[in-house]
Amino acid sequence: MTDKKPVLFYAVKRLSGGILTFLTDLSNRLIETYDISIAFYPDSETPQQIRTLFDPRVKMYSVTSFESDGNPLTDGGGGTELKALCEEIHPDIIHLHGFGAGRIGRKIFANAGIPVFYTPHGYLFLAEDHNRITKSMYRRIEKNLAKTNCVTIACSRSEYAEALAFSDTAVYVNNGINTESIDQLLQETAIPDHPLTVYTSGLINPQKNPALFNEIAMAMPDVQFVWIGDGEMRYKLTAPNTKITGWLPWEEALKQAASADVFILTSLWEGLPLTLLEAMYMNKLCVVSNVAGSKDLIVNGETGFVCNSAAAFVNAIHQFRENNVSDLIKNAREEVVENYTIEKMVQGYDAIYRKALGR
Repeated sequence: MTDKKPVLFYAVKRLSGGILTFLTDLSNRLIETYDISIAFYPDSETPQQIRTLFDPRVKMYSVTSFESDGNPLTDGGGGTELKALCEEIHPDIIHLHGFGAGRIGRKIFANAGIPVFYTPHGYLFLAEDHNRITKSMYRRIEKNLAKTNCVTIACSRSEYAEALAFSDTAVYVNNGINTESIDQLLQETAIPDHPLTVYTSGLINPQKNPALFNEIAMAMPDVQFVWIGDGEMRYKLTAPNTKITGWLPWEEALKQAASADVFILTSLWEGLPLTLLEAMYMNKLCVVSNVAGSKDLIVNGETGFVCNSAAAFVNAIHQFRENNVSDLIKNAREEVVENYTIEKMVQGYDAIYRKALGR
């Protein structure tokens, strides 16, 4: 490396949920090697304390013209601001995260003359809440934009397989979690006696399918259900045995998770969910919906349960009650330790960036 750090420019529309955790972990580790700037759209789901989550050396820019609805029928805003930022920052690498930034950025930076990368964090054409026409539209957009001068970095095996259908230059790096921080936090956390508790974590939005979560909770009135997070669809969580914590700092969210027994993920689509990786590492029984991303991590009957209905989720939770899931829990933790640590993730991205820079 030369004395001058390469300039790494990240662009993302919604800096919240799993993408926020991902970029926080990645940026805070890479800041020793790269000069990092992040452009994002500050919406209602962006944590108020977001600046404190990142190393103070990470530069952050609000792109107020970024539309946050992800409407595939329009190009949305943000292009002019992103161009202006790049003229100011002079990045050596541009990395776009999520469909919104990827859709705009791959167009305006197609001829930037520098390496451009895109990570979908869950292709929207796989979303089960979209109809066939909408899915086809998202797929066509991704196919067309994959022809631009941009390399897709998938975050899971399933996402990689989809990316290869569009471009043979795609690569992939598994998401990873900070196991050292989790270990330290768990050592400092006393677990109180509690009833059987089932939890999930993240945005309460269409992707996470709160209606299914609520149906499962309604079917098990003697079990405590907890949603760690908040979001636009909290009104869907009507079961009286469900608690919504609201947004919590990462440390507090992990403490809540540590006090639970079973993690469920009712998502309609996923990239490679960090909350699931954390639950696997913390020895929670993990029960997930049958979607790409989640089933990359959970092999039914081996590292947890993969479900197609509310009844299947309920049955899986009963398996925990019957104390015959210890092998699944052990296998899940071992899978994370071997393949999904933050160290492996950072090494993977650093290697890709270095290669692109010819270093």
